[in-house]
Amino acid sequence: MSTDNPAPTAPPTPTDLYRHGLRLLLDKDIDGWVALCDDHAVFEFPFAPDGFPERLDGRPAIAAYMRDYPAHVDLQDIPHLEIHRTDAPDTIVVEMRATGRIVATGAPYEMAYIAVVTVKNGRITHYRDYWNPLAVPASMAEAKSSWEKSSWATSS
Repeated sequence: MSTDNPAPTAPPTPTDLYRHGLRLLLDKDIDGWVALCDDHAVFEFPFAPDGFPERLDGRPAIAAYMRDYPAHVDLQDIPHLEIHRTDAPDTIVVEMRATGRIVATGAPYEMAYIAVVTVKNGRITHYRDYWNPLAVPASMAEAKSSWEKSSWATSS
């Protein structure tokens, strides 16, 4: 028996979706990364410093926040990545370290992150990012003035 219709594929697991998202960020494909988010996704940044949003509601707000990311941070590698499953099958906890350079200064960029990510129907619905603003390198402070003029500081 032959069929022309392929079997439906299951949506990606939260782990697979997250790993795919990291590849998109490393490739500077912000539109592709934003497309992984649900229309009504919520992003939270509990430790956001002054001038940065603590919460983003919906894909348009997330897109506006992320669109200038490659102009500020040249993300080059994720040398450490651990993804932990939780009792909730749609939620993962991510520990990672990202490295690259600050575009405005050429200075090195290194940041550790812990994120709690929920995925439903193949899209990110909730992303709580516990990045540490106290660990921001001094070189990022030099770039902050350009950020304040960008979508990063105005997307709240």
